[in-house]
Amino acid sequence: MIRPELRQSFGRHAELIVFVGLTGLGLWLAFRGGWFLALVGGAVALVGAALALGALRRGAFRRPVAAPGVVEVVEGAIRYYGATELGGEIALRDLTEIRLLRVRARAHWRLRSHTGEALLVPADAAGAEALADAFTALPGLDMRAVSAALAHVADQRDAIRTVWRRQG
Repeated sequence: MIRPELRQSFGRHAELIVFVGLTGLGLWLAFRGGWFLALVGGAVALVGAALALGALRRGAFRRPVAAPGVVEVVEGAIRYYGATELGGEIALRDLTEIRLLRVRARAHWRLRSHTGEALLVPADAAGAEALADAFTALPGLDMRAVSAALAHVADQRDAIRTVWRRQG
């Protein structure tokens, strides 16, 4: 008997809710008494907090699947299999720039390699949330700036934001 909008919200944030619960469980265990429970509870709370932070950062990347195609991140390479658009693959080590832009009223990641090749990946394609984990491996990338860019591009009609550029 849960309202549909609450069920949808809980489903969207389920990972974060579980990890916050794990953090709470660790804190509860830490304050039960004794040095051993404090040590174990503190470790559980730290792990839960770290996982909750990761879930919070990935939250901006979770969108309802509305674009054709599938995104995969395998062995350091981002692959996009386009259903109606061209797909491709680009290795994370070859990335020099990541831009977020709107094409035909839909947010797209524009991934550019050092050879000048570019790959357009819809932000709302199936599996696009895996890009959050892939992007964290890039040196100097600020995930808060990426989340802000996603929000900005979603609000604007025609927007382009450079969210990361390789230094050197």
